[in-house]
Amino acid sequence: MSKKENKSGLNKEVQKEEAQIPETGNAVQDVVEFITEYDIYLFREGKHFSLQEKLGAHVMELKGVKGTFFAVWAPNADSVSVIGNFNGWVKGAHHLKRRKDESGIWQGFIPAVGKGEAYKYFIRSQHNNYAVEKADPVAFYSEQPPKTASVVWDYNYNWNDKKWMKKRKKTNALDSPFSVYEVHLESWRRKPEEGNRPLSYPELAEELTAYVREMGYTHVELMPVTEYPFSGSWGYQVTGFFGPTSRFGTPDDFMYFVDYMHQNDIGVIMDWVPSHFPGDQHGLHFFDGTYLYEHQDPRKGYHPDWSSYIFNYGRNEIRNFLISSAHSWMERFHIDGIRVDAVASMLYLDYSREDGEWIPNEHGGRENLEAIQFLRDLNESLYTRFPDIQTIAEESTAWPMVTRPVYTGGLGFGMKWNMGWMHDSLSYFAHEPVHRSYHHNQMTFSIMYAFNENFMLSLSHDEVVHGKGSLINKMPGDDWQKFANLRALFGYMFAHPGKKLHFMGMELGQWNEWNHERSLDWHLLDFDNHKGLQFFMKDLNSVYRRFPALYENDFSGEGFKWIDANDSKNSILSFVRYDKKKEHPVIVVVNLTPVPRHNYRIGVPEDTKWLEILNSDATQYGGSGQGNFGGVAANPVPFHGEEQSINVLLPPLGVVMFAAP
Repeated sequence: MSKKENKSGLNKEVQKEEAQIPETGNAVQDVVEFITEYDIYLFREGKHFSLQEKLGAHVMELKGVKGTFFAVWAPNADSVSVIGNFNGWVKGAHHLKRRKDESGIWQGFIPAVGKGEAYKYFIRSQHNNYAVEKADPVAFYSEQPPKTASVVWDYNYNWNDKKWMKKRKKTNALDSPFSVYEVHLESWRRKPEEGNRPLSYPELAEELTAYVREMGYTHVELMPVTEYPFSGSWGYQVTGFFGPTSRFGTPDDFMYFVDYMHQNDIGVIMDWVPSHFPGDQHGLHFFDGTYLYEHQDPRKGYHPDWSSYIFNYGRNEIRNFLISSAHSWMERFHIDGIRVDAVASMLYLDYSREDGEWIPNEHGGRENLEAIQFLRDLNESLYTRFPDIQTIAEESTAWPMVTRPVYTGGLGFGMKWNMGWMHDSLSYFAHEPVHRSYHHNQMTFSIMYAFNENFMLSLSHDEVVHGKGSLINKMPGDDWQKFANLRALFGYMFAHPGKKLHFMGMELGQWNEWNHERSLDWHLLDFDNHKGLQFFMKDLNSVYRRFPALYENDFSGEGFKWIDANDSKNSILSFVRYDKKKEHPVIVVVNLTPVPRHNYRIGVPEDTKWLEILNSDATQYGGSGQGNFGGVAANPVPFHGEEQSINVLLPPLGVVMFAAP
């Protein structure tokens, strides 16, 4: 990504080259009727959410002639031509024609150009004689990096996921289980015998699907697969918003990947980045010789944290572009949801800025009113057209009503990452157990706000990069205690209200910090403690999915009740999770010290035998094997406000769950 703006473009070289070629613009035929007057009306109103059907490159037949129709928005261009292998990359060989309706769209049909042809737009601006080669903003496919051209593509995939799509409304419902495995495709698993190359989409379809299914996760979340030039950005610096990265195969290969996941009952969520874009010359920045996609003033248009540019959400055309991108992933690729990256950076004009480095809104406040409206339009349009998907906000502040409907004044997201829970939990677990009694509130405070939003508990890639170390290395104690702590953290996470997400490798107890250039440390599974942790995660997913009390009522206080939140002296938490009908409660007790607690009494809501459905200290997980012999019967001893109670053994650094038969 280039951090410096290049306003000179290719002017000197272009002038020399163009002077040497004849004008051959008549090779391009205008196709006015492909983009209708109604399309233009919606486009200018900011209500055209299917731009991918009109802009970009479309293979078609015109009057018996096969070729490709090209259309691009460049309102401040003086001329636009298509260059590629088909014309020797000669600038000006195939000029597009500007529409007469003041939409700023240039279009034309080029015969004999078909699927697989690489191309760019050569744009000469009306300003400062600026000229530049640009990739297609609505490209469906791109050359493999470091090459940067777009590729003409015509989708030809027959989907086989009808069964999944039919039941997706239930599978993606907020009262269904969500156990999400966050994956970076480039580094999940590699082929060391073939130069350490990443797996292809078809290979990932088979290997990743088999692993996720075996482990019991309900969904995968893909770190950005939208096209990006620099692997070190992990995909978060996007140059192609409408097609999957060519690093792992073709768009049809990616469709196969999603289809295969669906056929194995696994949902696919993808990270989507409408908050910023890089300054690479072939991308959106300074597209037609003006700040077209971004704000001109860096106080509104430049991100100091990421050295990237901020979309101008106040422009109707930009809202069209971004919302169309989201729609296209749902429609063309059957994506089941998007996690919208860096929402906080969009909501606040002063995000990561000092005084004087930002411009207040029209009311003098720091809220980005245009971005707020964009997010509402995005969610409202997605849930209207695709009611069985989910949108998830990565929003790290206390902005209200992120997951409440737009008609009530909310932003309209389906879920929001619970960053507060993550920070408090990791901070607590970093303390030596002897000190944890002084930080007990860090484990209980999250319930104070747990039902204000539809929260997803996340332990994401952000927690294991940039010197933060791996998750297991955040745990105190010797190796045994580190693994016991990590099992306790995961057990507590899956029992706590909210949907679940964790990053790949955490289930292995990987010692090394995540590195995007190498595979996960799969060899660790040769060791019993790592294999035990993985086995625990598999069983934890199974218990989570089998007991509705652990997921049905995540977003209502009716689904949770403390038994005892105040035993800070022993660093013990106990609570009940309820299903919607309150017929099959689950009791959860968490002991966060390495001292086993014998004869620990807790009040329970039913006079029955309570079966021990999970014990993180079981020997098969690498624990010490202390437990309750499969269950314990309640007796009529009033305790904790209940008429009956149970006497249990709490294993060291352990989580135990009980359910009525």
